[in-house]
Amino acid sequence: TGSGQQSVTGVEASDDANSYWRIRGKSDSSCQRGTPVKCGQAIRLTHVNTGKNLHTHHFPSPLSNNQEVSAFGDDGEGDDLDFWIVQCSGTYWEREDAVRFKHVGTEVFLSITGEQYGHPIRGQREVHGMPAANHHNYWKAMEGVFIKP
Repeated sequence: TGSGQQSVTGVEASDDANSYWRIRGKSDSSCQRGTPVKCGQAIRLTHVNTGKNLHTHHFPSPLSNNQEVSAFGDDGEGDDLDFWIVQCSGTYWEREDAVRFKHVGTEVFLSITGEQYGHPIRGQREVHGMPAANHHNYWKAMEGVFIKP
């Protein structure tokens, strides 16, 4: 059901090789490597293995009937529905901080509540957009390359 775009799912393992996302600016020139990400900044998240952007639109998600979150585009190129605002407590997104991502176009929060898929992706959890900020939409970077300016 839904848009037919690639599903985005969540797993509990923090070292899952398929869970890596590259942070990019609204355009390649606006987010240079090593520049801190500001709280309130619009970013794109590009899946490292597929080159698709984290995306949402007005389709219901298949399990929870919230808003579908998908992976969209090719080689990091997608559309205006790939932008997310980083919501954090300080001036910059710090490595240890739990942050929220609010979608620019539809104003939902990137969330995960625990609904699990069956076959063929048994045990993976549905990632979706929710209209209100709550404890289901905090995210924390667990692994990755962090460049200190």
